[in-house]
Amino acid sequence: MPLRFTLRQLEYFVAAGEAGSIALAAEKVNVTAPSMSSAISQLEAGFGLQLFTRRHAQGSTLTPAGERFMEQARAVLAEAEQLNDLANIMTNAVRGSLRVGAMRTFVQLMVPSLRRSFENKYPHVDFTQVELDQAQIFNELGSSRIDIALTYDLSVPGDIRFEPLAILAPYVMLAADHPLTQRSFLTPEDLLDEPMVLLDLPHSSDYFLSFFRHLNRRPPVAERTSEINIQRALITNGYGFGITNIRTVSGISLDGRELKFVPLHSNIQPLKLGIVLSRTAHISRTIRAFIDHCHEAVDAKKLPGIMPDKLEESKN
Repeated sequence: MPLRFTLRQLEYFVAAGEAGSIALAAEKVNVTAPSMSSAISQLEAGFGLQLFTRRHAQGSTLTPAGERFMEQARAVLAEAEQLNDLANIMTNAVRGSLRVGAMRTFVQLMVPSLRRSFENKYPHVDFTQVELDQAQIFNELGSSRIDIALTYDLSVPGDIRFEPLAILAPYVMLAADHPLTQRSFLTPEDLLDEPMVLLDLPHSSDYFLSFFRHLNRRPPVAERTSEINIQRALITNGYGFGITNIRTVSGISLDGRELKFVPLHSNIQPLKLGIVLSRTAHISRTIRAFIDHCHEAVDAKKLPGIMPDKLEESKN
């Protein structure tokens, strides 16, 4: 019996199913929408199934048959990736696709530089980076939309494995002319009457507010934002303080104003920066190479964007 599909058709089908739109999926995988639509139509014709309900204004929605087909298509693509990994082992090569998620709070600091040095070392790897919050990272790993992610040890579920890279102590971010910048360190008690600019992301906001939980009150939250660069600009313009676990190399906000970092002393444990992946995922040679690459950067105190003297390697 002739083969009724190609791996490329399955890849296009999965991309369209995840995006909910052939046009959006085509843009993401860098093909034309007619080419993707034709490949999916061939897939439907080959199996005699309608996989999508197509509505021009509302995009493409998976049919019940399409949803079940999606599960199996992902499994087939995962098996094909293992064949690629076997070839890599036999040829002592690192190649193939690598989909890396990263926490929005630091993706711009370290991922492009880590990616560039990794791709220079392994030029046959097709590297894709995705910016996500903590909840999205766990969802994307669970659905196999990403292979691995860089994030913190915040609320990690049992089906996700966390491999620590570094310990990141907390700091208070302040405008350069704020009186509290003259202190060698600060405590949560020192901040109770100061307005706070909260980085409002799933799990992250709970962690930042936890510094005040034992005091039975917290600072007034003057501003909330999900973007770290907006948070920094609000702080440097005098709207309040912020808490961060990343002491960046640059202390300048995007509008050119200076930001100061003061250590925050507290009984709250520092965050660990690390790598997360599904416990059931196959760790390919390419994934292992990226994990090793990240460890090497930490060992050399060259994790991009973070002050070298503020980087403590995590041993557990």
